[in-house]
Amino acid sequence: MIELFNRTSVECSKLVTEHYSTSFTLGIKTLDRKFHYPIYAIYGFVRYADEIVDTFYDYDQKYLLEKFKADTYEALEQGISLNPILHAFQRVVKEYRIERKLIDSFLKSMEMDLYYNEYSENRYQEYIYGSAEVVGLMCLRVFCEGDMAMFDRLKEPARKLGAAFQKVNFLRDLKSDFVDRGRVYFPGVDFTDFSRDAKQLIEEDIQRDFDDAYVGIMNLPRGARMGVHLAYTYYRTLFNKIKQVPASRIQEERVRVPDMKKIALLAQTYVRFRWSSI
Repeated sequence: MIELFNRTSVECSKLVTEHYSTSFTLGIKTLDRKFHYPIYAIYGFVRYADEIVDTFYDYDQKYLLEKFKADTYEALEQGISLNPILHAFQRVVKEYRIERKLIDSFLKSMEMDLYYNEYSENRYQEYIYGSAEVVGLMCLRVFCEGDMAMFDRLKEPARKLGAAFQKVNFLRDLKSDFVDRGRVYFPGVDFTDFSRDAKQLIEEDIQRDFDDAYVGIMNLPRGARMGVHLAYTYYRTLFNKIKQVPASRIQEERVRVPDMKKIALLAQTYVRFRWSSI
């Protein structure tokens, strides 16, 4: 009967993904079926941790995050958890040999959101690594299925893709992060007087990350390539929309890609990969 519990747990992670992110749900569905549940499990884990620090302001967030961390490590040690999200995650960690240090770095970045509102360059790089790059590395562990040579070749592009996604999120969420929460992730940037030049420098940095990531995407195993490319395409589309918004207005609106556009991107990506030799 443990198999029923296992399946139910990962279905909970799937439900979390579907409710929280249309774009990532579409990307996951485009992966080879064998990758669906492992990536759902990873997303559910990181989504819940992020929710603690970004949403639960009416509760003791520090306590909740410490409890989540303790429960995570207990699940990893015991090989089981009554929290279905953690149970599904710990099974993926064990099966794909996801390093403990990646999990440590992720949870540390979540903790940083509770203690810091401004970031120095070093702290910013540490936060980007823990909150985004390690998530790319966790997913890469799944896609490589134990092929260490492939993992070593693709780990830097995977980090760059995670960094690009996170930095785009920072620009997209300036209103909620800076205006509502008082957070300033980009070091040395004055968002009370956000200039066109400052915005352009951030955009150039993001573009470099996207460029470095693309080579890795095209060398992923075939079963992972289309889904990751779809996520890349979606974020590039979002990034291009953000670039069109003047610096003076970026804090006034949350740029998004409409659901119908996401469906169109899915169709374009499907045609490209299913009817070509890529």
